[in-house]
Amino acid sequence: PKKPVEKPAKVKKLTKKELEEAKREAEKTIEEELEEQLTDEEIENFQIEKVDMERLTNKICDVLAERESEGMFQSELWKKLKLSSRDGSRLSLKLERMGTITREKLLENNRWTYKLILKKTPISTQSIENAPCLVCPVEQKCSLEGEISPTNCQFIEDWVLAEMKKPAKSK
Repeated sequence: PKKPVEKPAKVKKLTKKELEEAKREAEKTIEEELEEQLTDEEIENFQIEKVDMERLTNKICDVLAERESEGMFQSELWKKLKLSSRDGSRLSLKLERMGTITREKLLENNRWTYKLILKKTPISTQSIENAPCLVCPVEQKCSLEGEISPTNCQFIEDWVLAEMKKPAKSK
């Protein structure tokens, strides 16, 4: 007797919408999954046990400020700060919610990740530290058109000359 020929099982074709959804799921990052799982309150109140979060946030801002608008891959930052990717991911969500950083999703080495960019780079006051104007004894008399003026001020001249003599590192 002849064996019946088995027909291959029909493969259900996915709709365009289902394909897009499957692609979106495959492209999800840890952060996106965390964002779905955690409440806003859990993200905003995130703490790492025995860690001064303000100091850690300041350190992150310092590191990102060095990179300016270039930013830094979050995995690189977490390694530098010796944080787990889980803590780092939660922290990046928190910093984004606080308005401190922006997260830019990028495909790097066939994996989705984020580049973290500091929103506002802190302004350095080093250039005006020790400026004589801050403690000037004749400030009330100083004006652009006056007898005492920033253009002919001996205090400013002395200060600029002293600054120029300092080694570049200490400026």
